[in-house]
Amino acid sequence: MQVRPVPETAPLLDTANVAEMAVAPGKVNILGVGVSAIRMQDATATLEQWIARRSPGYVCITGVHGVMESQRDPTLKAIHNAAGMVTPDGVPLVWMSRMLGFPQVERVYGPDLMREMTALSARRGYRNYYYGGAPGTADRLKEVLTRAHPGLQVVGTCCPPFRPLTPEEDAATIAEINAAQPDIIWVGLSTPKQERWMAAHLGKLSAPAMVGVGAAFDFLSGQKPQAPRWMQRNGLEWAFRMATEPRRLAGRYVRNNPAFVVGALRQLVDRRRFPQMRSTTPLQ
Repeated sequence: MQVRPVPETAPLLDTANVAEMAVAPGKVNILGVGVSAIRMQDATATLEQWIARRSPGYVCITGVHGVMESQRDPTLKAIHNAAGMVTPDGVPLVWMSRMLGFPQVERVYGPDLMREMTALSARRGYRNYYYGGAPGTADRLKEVLTRAHPGLQVVGTCCPPFRPLTPEEDAATIAEINAAQPDIIWVGLSTPKQERWMAAHLGKLSAPAMVGVGAAFDFLSGQKPQAPRWMQRNGLEWAFRMATEPRRLAGRYVRNNPAFVVGALRQLVDRRRFPQMRSTTPLQ
């Protein structure tokens, strides 16, 4: 099923004191962004609970890029801190979480989370929807994953254009997605577009889970290569991605990576600026 695209607008949030927002229990405060203190099994269990309860929420898959963009954009930080789950997508966030006293944290990488939930969906009948990617990517993703997982239900795909859409187009798209009755909407728009889209549509879409997975559409459809596992495990995936897409990504990494290192060191030296929470129980 193809649907018409929706605008990538931000929700109306009160950001007056967003830098001082309390981070929810079960999240590690990393430069003011609450990152869930979880492992992969916690993330999949949380999504399954949302589906069982039919209680809508959205998931931010966040690495250094998302944390640093949130330093520059208070609304994006507020969107992260309002999310039901913010997974530690990048190894630097895992290292930082452990140094801040959360030794159980493991990487919950977007493509791996999508793989895990796709396998569960095929076994348990969860209905999936793919929103995002370049023209043809979502359909290619559907083809690849349904072939790999017999019984997987993909109830719709949509590749939105870059232009903003009218309120009427947005309303029509919401109606069509809701008519497809997905359990999980996978959103591949990249940060910060996907976070803004999910927050803007929370409460409008009936799906229990929206998960912003960025480049996972390209990786899992086979349209872009992934870094070798040894690079992923050692925090070097950024170098591989920059080498494969230098024009698009070099500026991001040059701008964000050194700034994150400086900010992380400052936080570790003066932890009072970013007080942690009392519980390490993952937010369900």
